[in-house]
Amino acid sequence: MFGSTMALDFVVVFCLASAIAAVEETLMDTRTATAELGWTANPPSGWEEVSGYDENLNTIRTYQVCNVFEPNQNNWLLTTFINRRGAHRIYTEMRFTVRDCSSLPNVPGSCKETFNLYYYETDSIIATKKSAFWTEAPYLKVDTIAADESFSQVDFGGRLMKVNTEVRSFGPLTRNGFYLAFQDYGACMSLLSVRVFFKKCPSVVQNFAIFPETMTGAESTSLVIARGTCIPNAEEVDVPIKLYCNGDGEWMVPIGRCTCKAGYEAENNVVCKACPAGMFKATQGVGTCAQCPTNSRSTSEASPICTCRNGYYRADFDPPEAACTSVPSGPRNVISIVNETSIILEWHPPRETGGRDDVTYDIVCKKCRPDRRSCSRCDDNVEFVPRQLGLTETRVFISSLWAHTPYTFEIQAVNGVSSKSPFPPQHVSVNITTNQAAPSTVPIMHQVSATMRSITLSWPQPEQPNGIILDYEIRYYEKVSRICHPEISSTVGSRPATDHNEYNSSMAKSQTNTARIEGLRPGMVYVVQVRARTVAGYGKYSGKMCFQTLTDDDYKSELREQLPLIAGSAAAGVVFIVSLVAISIVCSRKRAYSKEAVYSDKLQHYSTGRGSPGMKIYIDPFTYEDPNEAVREFAKEIDVSFVKIEEVIGAGEFGEVYKGRLKLPSKREIYVAIKTLKAGYSEKQRRDFLSEASIMGQFDHPNIIRLEGVVTKSRPVMIITEFMENGALDSFLRQNDGQFTVIQLVGMLRGIAAGMKYLAEMNYVHRDLAARNILVNSNLVCKVSDFGLSRYLQDDTSDPTYTSSLGGKIPVRWTAPEAIAYRKFTSASDVWSYGIVMWEVMSFGERPYWDMSNQDVINAIEQDYRLPPPMDCPAALHQLMLDCWQKDRNTRPRFTEIVNTLDKMIRNPASLKTVATITAVGNTSIIHLTRKWRQDSNAHHRTARLHFLWQSTLPP
Repeated sequence: MFGSTMALDFVVVFCLASAIAAVEETLMDTRTATAELGWTANPPSGWEEVSGYDENLNTIRTYQVCNVFEPNQNNWLLTTFINRRGAHRIYTEMRFTVRDCSSLPNVPGSCKETFNLYYYETDSIIATKKSAFWTEAPYLKVDTIAADESFSQVDFGGRLMKVNTEVRSFGPLTRNGFYLAFQDYGACMSLLSVRVFFKKCPSVVQNFAIFPETMTGAESTSLVIARGTCIPNAEEVDVPIKLYCNGDGEWMVPIGRCTCKAGYEAENNVVCKACPAGMFKATQGVGTCAQCPTNSRSTSEASPICTCRNGYYRADFDPPEAACTSVPSGPRNVISIVNETSIILEWHPPRETGGRDDVTYDIVCKKCRPDRRSCSRCDDNVEFVPRQLGLTETRVFISSLWAHTPYTFEIQAVNGVSSKSPFPPQHVSVNITTNQAAPSTVPIMHQVSATMRSITLSWPQPEQPNGIILDYEIRYYEKVSRICHPEISSTVGSRPATDHNEYNSSMAKSQTNTARIEGLRPGMVYVVQVRARTVAGYGKYSGKMCFQTLTDDDYKSELREQLPLIAGSAAAGVVFIVSLVAISIVCSRKRAYSKEAVYSDKLQHYSTGRGSPGMKIYIDPFTYEDPNEAVREFAKEIDVSFVKIEEVIGAGEFGEVYKGRLKLPSKREIYVAIKTLKAGYSEKQRRDFLSEASIMGQFDHPNIIRLEGVVTKSRPVMIITEFMENGALDSFLRQNDGQFTVIQLVGMLRGIAAGMKYLAEMNYVHRDLAARNILVNSNLVCKVSDFGLSRYLQDDTSDPTYTSSLGGKIPVRWTAPEAIAYRKFTSASDVWSYGIVMWEVMSFGERPYWDMSNQDVINAIEQDYRLPPPMDCPAALHQLMLDCWQKDRNTRPRFTEIVNTLDKMIRNPASLKTVATITAVGNTSIIHLTRKWRQDSNAHHRTARLHFLWQSTLPP
């Protein structure tokens, strides 16, 4: 329907534009002359200026010639200088009469009934009667003019004039003006009038756009673009508005249009009229003004929306055409059912919904003092089923309340406009007091000690004892497998996997929160749970935890470890005396030792590299016995007081990512990105999180993300890096599709390659190089980031690789085939990934291989098919991509060579002018063909359709 409307609009506009006549601006018209024209005739006996009459008997100045009885006539008539006034193409209208040669008696054969029209361009007036202009000027012939009708003696006698009118055009003109010349070579004729003019397309208003008067082009087929501007209170639609002025001064080929903006309606298709008070128009376009919806009004003209009356609101997602609505009244008839430490609340919907059908309910829980004089919000342990906020049902089950505790519950009725109201939601309250209940779950257990036959455990009191704890019951059993995966105790509706020994559990009792479990077997793993008991009964068992008794070797080793402690205690007095002597000796040697330390530090500095002196080599933080040592060595600790967190800008694997500011002493404040480690982390997660800082801290390059420091001595743990204003490269390119030149894109690629060259020289493999892991700052500098998948390259072999034994996830679309097949990552596999990044950059963030599945991508690469060049991609760049995608990794270019190649392209932009073409694809959509390839189960057809990707010329 939309397409039909657009087509109809185009036809209407085209017809209207074509119907408007061209404007003719006259440069010279002899019909208006009352005095001599002053043209120059050569020879003087040729053309003669006389006064005469036209066909309407008006007095006119004419030129005539009739030397038909004399042979070899060559009579010239030259006009005065004519200023072209900026016109590029000139039209000449000539009205003339010609005597029929056959009606002249005894006329020689040289009699003619035609004449020639010439013109000559010049910047100034150069023709005079005494100049040699006639023979020297390079006249350009326009045409030979022939009469359609000629007159005879009979016509002349009957006073019947047969006037011919001919129009000729010439151009293009570039000088200030020109002369016209008429050549007679034996005719008997009269040049009644000459009108010289040029054509313009007239000023016009079409589709609510004003187009200025526009001069035609230099050729009759020329199309001159005229930019339109929207009339007052109208705005452009889709594309810039323009019309084309053709050589005949007619408008054609309309492109784009304007429509009346919001608050205005069309009148006679040429004016955008403001909506009167009490009416509105919400959107730009065709549409008319409408009456304000219910409970709203507009007090001024040109309103795009009607404002709501007091007490009425419009939700953010409500359209302007929707009526304004109000908040609902409170729920009614609340019923509460208390069962120990849980409660069921039921209620009736409010009487007034505010005119909306999106009423929901929120529950506010308050725990009160026994006298109810003060209440506070319930903690997060209280559970609401199905939920606490946004209830669509009129019933809720609330559990995990404290026993013997007064509560107040508010049931709030809200709808889509409640957030717009300055008043709190209408609600109904209910007060209840919970009953006696069993204690809550013991949160955790700790092992105090262990022997070969016993384990001593302790645990904290339940968070909600709900009375006096009488005793604790411990349940334990021997685990069949010595590998223990801690489990969460059973909850309603789910049970963990059970060990068959669990059905033969043993029980023990304890009056306190410690217990010694005896009679166990050496070196065995035991699963233990505990629960508390009050007068109300037992609570739930705690989660299952595993503890292990000592083996015979463990026990002996423990005794050996304790013997030095005993001996040390006996010798403490002796050590104290000896230490006093040692202090004096150390002080005397302090100066000599400090000198030795200086040389020792220097030796360590120059031995860090395995190549040339001072060369820096990457060190894998996971090779440290204590990974925290790597953090201390490579990352600077920052006091949290120097960091200011401002806003969330993303989320990472370990927690939120924030934008913030860093102000170090004696340094200016800078913006930074702050990665945080979420609460509840394990020690392994902390080490993995900080390992990225240990890696980044070893790099110092303008195209590698810079580490500012870490915060490890407070919570949350933070990694602080420089802030990159434009974010990830892939999304940045998609947001700015088509906005960068090829040279700018090559500059980005050069920066990425320089960063990767630096990493390769440090024997570092990234393993996850992709546009999403490249960050862009405000100066369009690209920096490599995200070092979570990278590994250290051992350089003591001829073919350094990293072999993954974990079988982790691999980004298939960016990964080299040998890394996919054999989990072998090298700098050469990073080069393959860099080729994919080049493709992403030149396609402005397109997804590599589009919507093909990962398996289809792997199959295509194995058969030597490669990505085609992106649209308008230079052939040199696509060839560099293909070089990066060589199947043999040894034939791929190194990053040093890639940087040199890109530098040459930047220095010689002409090398980027040749655009790569896809000869194999033809005019068929690659995406369409790859989809068909995926859907086709026939292997032969699959292979045939793969040719539409791009079959590289890789060697077999």
